[in-house]
Amino acid sequence: MSTENAVSLTDSLVTRIQTLREKQGNPNLMLRVAVNGGGCQGFEYAFSFDQAPGEDDRAFEKDGVTVLIDAMSLELLAGSTIDFTDDLTGAAFKIKNPNAKSNCGCGTSFAI
Repeated sequence: MSTENAVSLTDSLVTRIQTLREKQGNPNLMLRVAVNGGGCQGFEYAFSFDQAPGEDDRAFEKDGVTVLIDAMSLELLAGSTIDFTDDLTGAAFKIKNPNAKSNCGCGTSFAI
């Protein structure tokens, strides 16, 4: 894996995905992270679950958990850290993206 396109996964993210797998009774669930056009800043993060990688997906693994990112989204997410937070503002997947020049207040939209 080249370091220029590396994406880091936090322990909190791994724990949350493992918990969701157990609740769903499906040990094959993988988190899919994508970047779509839209949102108040120009791009927005999208999170979903999948059971198999697509043809142009890159897989990032940690402690038996896999995160899938398509090639186009990976260009905008290179160097990012994907996390899960559960605090007073709510529980959510979060991305610390060094490529984002600005973010919206809720953290789901960004500009390059």
